[in-house]
Amino acid sequence: MNRDSLQSIEYEIALLVRLTTAYSPKLGELDRSEYLILSEINENGPLAINVIAEKLMLNISTASRQVGTLETKEYIKRFPDPGNGRISLIEMTNKGKEILNIVQTARYKFYSEVLQHWSKTELEQLEDNLVRLNMDFKKRK
Repeated sequence: MNRDSLQSIEYEIALLVRLTTAYSPKLGELDRSEYLILSEINENGPLAINVIAEKLMLNISTASRQVGTLETKEYIKRFPDPGNGRISLIEMTNKGKEILNIVQTARYKFYSEVLQHWSKTELEQLEDNLVRLNMDFKKRK
């Protein structure tokens, strides 16, 4: 791969992060970290904080702080792991499920509008490449 392509990719990813961050407040009451943690719990929960941290590539103290914020908002609750009482598992409350659904619906609508002129093939290629890019980032630990 030539340097010009890498420079362009790096810039476009930085711009994408900036643009999605700019629109996020208009798409619901969850910031990026809250959205990702609730989405992870929704898909794979209940989860221990260390698992959340690992999946989202956060250090434990950051994950604990973010989980604490979600707990204060009553979007999640903790309970002892039946297999190891020293570990707390995190699960979503009904309030958390409700807010996640609202935000996911708003985000889906927004992305549907932005990508409405893309063909099915282009959308599938974008999905495949984003999944691959995220997997490659996670491998870089």
